[in-house]
Amino acid sequence: MAKLVHLSKTSSVDEIIEVLDKDAGVIIDNLIDQDEVEALNQDLSPYLKNDVFGRDEFTGFKTKRIGALIARSQACRKLALNKLINEVSDKYLSPFCDGYQLHFTSAVSIAPGESKQILHRDRGIWGGYLPRKVEPLMSTIWAASDFTKENGATQIVPGSHLWEKNRIPKKDEIAYAEMKQGSVLLYTGTVLHGGGENSSKKDVRTGIFLHYALNWLRQEENQYLSCPPDIAKDISPEIRSLIGYSKGGYILGFYSDPKDEKALFESVSPANMFKDITEDNFSSLPEPDDLIKKSTK
Repeated sequence: MAKLVHLSKTSSVDEIIEVLDKDAGVIIDNLIDQDEVEALNQDLSPYLKNDVFGRDEFTGFKTKRIGALIARSQACRKLALNKLINEVSDKYLSPFCDGYQLHFTSAVSIAPGESKQILHRDRGIWGGYLPRKVEPLMSTIWAASDFTKENGATQIVPGSHLWEKNRIPKKDEIAYAEMKQGSVLLYTGTVLHGGGENSSKKDVRTGIFLHYALNWLRQEENQYLSCPPDIAKDISPEIRSLIGYSKGGYILGFYSDPKDEKALFESVSPANMFKDITEDNFSSLPEPDDLIKKSTK
C-alpha cells in the first residue's frame, strides 16, 4: 500500500515543498497543540451538532459539511494564518501568481457508515480550463479528531499529479492520511484524493479544510458573502486581506463606492472600506513597461 510522508513541525519550507513536488501530499505531525484543537471543536460544535448531511454520493449521505469558517470561528481565523502553512503556500504557488488567497473553508465530519468518495482533482472546479502546468492550489486538512483508515482518513494517491489525467490508480497506489489530532495534511490541486470510508462503529472523523489559491482565480467559496463586510470589519486586516478584501495585482479586485457622491473612492482596494487600513501591496501603480511585460507572458 502507498504511504504518505510524515514530517515534523520543525521541518523547513523547502523540505515540505520537496515532498509536495514528488508526492503532492505530505503530513505535518502535531503542528498545533491540543488547546488549539479544543478551541476549534468548541467553535464548530454548535453547527456540526445539527443533522444536516450531504445530498448525493459525492457530498456523502452520512457526512456533515459547514462553511463560512472565518465568520464563525476565531480559532479558524488563527488557523488560516498559521505561519508555516502560509510560508509554504506563498513559495509553492509563487511561480504562478504575485499573491495567494484563502479559497475555501469547510469543516467536514464523516460518520460511521459513510462510503468512499470518488477520487478527484480539486483543480476541476475551474472547468479544466487551466493549463496542467499551472498548479492553482495548496490545500490543507487539519485533524480536529484522529484520522484512521477505519474512520475515513482521506484517500490520496501520491505522485498522481504527474500522471496522465485519465489514468486510474490501482488499489495499492492509494494512501490514507492517518494522523493524530493537531496534525495537518497538505496536498495540491492536481493530486487525486477523496474522503475515506468510515467503517468504524461510532468514531466520527472531523477535519478542517482550508485551501489557498492563486489570487487571480475566482474562489470556490464566495468569501464576501460567507464573511460579509459587517462581520469582516471586526476581524484582523491580515485575515481580511487573505480572504480577498484586498487587490490581487495593481487593479484586480478593485471597487468603487456606489454611495460616494463625491467620487473620493473610485477604483480603490477593498481594504479601503475598513478605516484601519487604506493601502495594500498594490496601492501604487506600476510602471507602464511592467504592465506590458505582465500582459505578454
